[in-house]
Amino acid sequence: MSGPFEERSGVVPCATPWGCWYQTLEEVFIEVQVPPGTRAKDIQCSLQSRHLALDVRGQEVLKGKLFDCTIADEGTWTLEDRKLIRIVLMKTNRDAGNCWTSLLENEYAADPWVQDQMQRKLTLERFQRENPGFDFSGAEISGNYSKGGPDFSKLEK
Repeated sequence: MSGPFEERSGVVPCATPWGCWYQTLEEVFIEVQVPPGTRAKDIQCSLQSRHLALDVRGQEVLKGKLFDCTIADEGTWTLEDRKLIRIVLMKTNRDAGNCWTSLLENEYAADPWVQDQMQRKLTLERFQRENPGFDFSGAEISGNYSKGGPDFSKLEK
């Protein structure tokens, strides 16, 4: 196997006015486009368990209550090529049934098609973890995959 599951299977981004956000079973990624030449000292970023605030050059870009809890100590932000801020949040609840439908409560929601694609991807990622010898990165899934898909853990082996 080459690379983590999310690298092989691609991401399902949710477009926003400032960039996009996407998720894996464990993390939420936020990509914010900023004016070229932005420096780290131009950025104020506060990452808390349930709150996020981002100002660039004194202008509020993002602020509000996150959709679900994160591990504040493991959240990070980086400035890439002086034009992109990447924020990584570690989910507290890391099961496939915990598909965030929006980044903030009542804000930056994924449309129904994107939500469906996100849930499919998280379900396939769960299957990959449960079956490490198989590669699900190119698999298609249909049927019951909402809330993480069917639970096979109680089947006899």
